[in-house]
Amino acid sequence: MNIDTSSNAPFQTGTSMGSVGQSQILGGAGASAGMRSSGLDTEGTVRRMAVKAHETVDKLEHTLDSGTQRVLGFQQEYGDRAREQVRTHPLASVGIAFGVGILFAKLMMR
Repeated sequence: MNIDTSSNAPFQTGTSMGSVGQSQILGGAGASAGMRSSGLDTEGTVRRMAVKAHETVDKLEHTLDSGTQRVLGFQQEYGDRAREQVRTHPLASVGIAFGVGILFAKLMMR
């Protein structure tokens, strides 16, 4: 294989392509102008899509963050209530835990 390793770039860049220019790669300047005049402004479309995607991701992040905060608040509140109930009624808590354990054991044996 005859590979030029003088450049670290894995692909040819504009400076390493020699006499081949960007307009030749894209099919000439006429093709580029023809695309713009036919209403296919791909660069503008891509930018608009990127902005929309970014806005959607931001909205999703905000929604998830507020939902996470709400769940963490519920967890803290109900955890505190459960601790308080266990401290005030320790025998009832042990009895309930024993009953739930037996129920799970019977369900798992089936």
